[in-house]
Amino acid sequence: MFKGAIAVLFGGASNESEISVITGTMCANVLKSGGADVLPVYISPSGRFYCGKELADIEVFRRAEELKSPRCFIAEGGAYVLGRRGKIKKFLPIYAAINCCHGGLGEGGGAGGLFALCGIPMAGGDIFGGAAFLDKCLSKVVLGGLGVPVLPYAEVRSEGDIPAAIQKTGFPAIIKPARLGSSIGIARADDEGQFRAAVQAALCYDDKVLCERCVLSRREINCAAYFYGGEVFVSECEEAISSGGLLSFDDKYSGGGRSVIPAAIGGELTKKIKDTVSAVYSELGLRGIVRFDFLLEGDRVWLSEVNTVPGSLAWYLFAPSFKKFFPVLEKVILQAVADRDAARGKTLLKTGILAALPAGGPKAK
Repeated sequence: MFKGAIAVLFGGASNESEISVITGTMCANVLKSGGADVLPVYISPSGRFYCGKELADIEVFRRAEELKSPRCFIAEGGAYVLGRRGKIKKFLPIYAAINCCHGGLGEGGGAGGLFALCGIPMAGGDIFGGAAFLDKCLSKVVLGGLGVPVLPYAEVRSEGDIPAAIQKTGFPAIIKPARLGSSIGIARADDEGQFRAAVQAALCYDDKVLCERCVLSRREINCAAYFYGGEVFVSECEEAISSGGLLSFDDKYSGGGRSVIPAAIGGELTKKIKDTVSAVYSELGLRGIVRFDFLLEGDRVWLSEVNTVPGSLAWYLFAPSFKKFFPVLEKVILQAVADRDAARGKTLLKTGILAALPAGGPKAK
């Protein structure tokens, strides 16, 4: 068990902030059910940090009362809680944290960097994994470097990039903001007019857009993994089935789609997907719970996206109930602590170069 409070971080300046609230409150309550001392830490869309036990209750957010909780900031191994006049009221030490932010800097390595600088181990959304895989265009580069099959794609930053992008993807094409999830801003384009309109819409959310070939007869398969004690644990495969042509936001969060676990794709394809998940996770030294989203085109397998902070932390791929998900959360948090402790054991070199500098220099003249 843990030797102190576990901070559950969620929210943030992201179009997926509300989804993050669902994940964060779920995670906080699962940890509480296992006997953990939990400190929910909410980041508002304006970037302010708030903390308080009451933030584990999703009804607080339904009532729009989340900003009534005390403000705080993270530093020196814990949370400094502020009083009404902005002065420090108390300090709450944090043993470890788990990242439940979706999108933005919360998922994209920013929160991981902040907590690392403060000496607080964090599970999920680490600096490298978060930054590389939040950006769908960078994801293609990383996965291509590992020899993992990815669909033909193009990166678009302005309308001038569109003709070259169409040459790469052809029609139909899928257009989506490079750094958003939850199917926000995604569209299918069957001709140049639709392609341009979809790019313009996606650029309202992000400053670059991923365009890739649309797989017409596709099946969408998800598989997740986490690391603990020297071993990568891989989940069952899930088939996510949409209510229409594309897996939409409503399919994911409003009951429009459905999920089949385990996916009925046969032993050979299942093994191929699980082996890819294990290989990518291991090769890149990922941490926390990571979900890998695949597209099947007949017997061909394409790795589409990697989510370092998946929705609801993909609990349903590892456990039959929230309560039985606690051991998984416990393991990823304890692994984060072990990784931090191992890093602290490395030599921190002091060169002495400052003592050798001439007195008073260097100075601007």
